[in-house]
Amino acid sequence: MEKRKLVLFIASTLDGYIATKDHNLDWLFNVEGEGDNGISEFYNTIDTIIMGRTTYDWIMAYEDVFPYKDKKCYIFSRTPKEDTEYVSFVNKDVASFTKELKCKSGKNIWIMGGSELISYFIKEKLIDEIIVTLAPVLLGSGIPLFRQNDFQTLLKLTSTNRFNQFVELHYEVIK
Repeated sequence: MEKRKLVLFIASTLDGYIATKDHNLDWLFNVEGEGDNGISEFYNTIDTIIMGRTTYDWIMAYEDVFPYKDKKCYIFSRTPKEDTEYVSFVNKDVASFTKELKCKSGKNIWIMGGSELISYFIKEKLIDEIIVTLAPVLLGSGIPLFRQNDFQTLLKLTSTNRFNQFVELHYEVIK
């Protein structure tokens, strides 16, 4: 059985930010895309989503209904919280939990965010693919896609797609 892949699928500004300092994403919706910018095609390749608590809280503040009801969702949180109908909160070792998840049968796993979790997963060599959709926006500051770190990660470009003003870069992580 082939192991499931952990895939980072995320949008970023050209200067490398995923949100403003106050977690605002208006810049993303001000860019002219094409269709759904490849989201549904990617979404069909996964059956599990993992994210950090800040990302989950942001989604819940801006969405009337949890948008990923049809996927198994795990939220990493340092503060224990009661599971809901749609999500399970995880307050245990992130690396070992994720390694176990990758060994279970199923489709790929989407790491949705945020930057602290992304950096940790890269450092622990848990991410298999990175798909970044670049927006033609320069924020100058904000929440970086990749935090400063003390390690290097090599990537191999496997494909590119253009969705009007967005460019999607698909990388395989070289381990």
